[in-house]
Amino acid sequence: MALAERLHDVYATVGIHPHDAEAATEADWAAMERLARACAKVVAFGEMGLDFFRNLSPRDVQERVFRRQLSLARELGKPAVVHCRDAHAETLEILAGERVADIGGVMHCFSGDVEIARRCLDLGLMISLAGPVTYKNARALPEVARFVPADRLVVETDCPFLPPHPHRGQRNEPAYMTLTATRVAELRSIDLDELGATTTRNAAALFRLPGL
Repeated sequence: MALAERLHDVYATVGIHPHDAEAATEADWAAMERLARACAKVVAFGEMGLDFFRNLSPRDVQERVFRRQLSLARELGKPAVVHCRDAHAETLEILAGERVADIGGVMHCFSGDVEIARRCLDLGLMISLAGPVTYKNARALPEVARFVPADRLVVETDCPFLPPHPHRGQRNEPAYMTLTATRVAELRSIDLDELGATTTRNAAALFRLPGL
């Protein structure tokens, strides 16, 4: 938040990650809502969602905290940044039930296949691709990269995690996003500059960024 308030090109989101769902207190909720209301540079809620791979918080608690954040995001009119790992069916059910289409959002570091991507698109969400789309053992993601409509696609770093090839296993860096974007452009058979312009425009629309 301090960086977002000080630096022109930095924006923030506020949210409770599913790993931390069990530890969330009412004070955390109050602080999150206060920040989202008080600062115009808070552009979304998240990352929020479900993580049934690590299960660092009980599943029922994750689901309850996810629903409550979506409700708050809807109340304040801000999009959702959605984390989903090994929980696509449950995540999609909650997103539909909480009317995520009313506010929009993005499936952060998308890890599903084309069918799951189609269902996310039907809910009004964007699809964000990160470093794993560059991995040699990536199965579904290259097809997803070709499938997603141009106006619904963004790219990201997920720094410090999941660096693109050939940096796999190292600490990720924002500068590596060029590698991810290059691979997505290749898969879509378009120029890198064209992809960059499109995904920047999409991100600006998603987060309602001024002047882009």
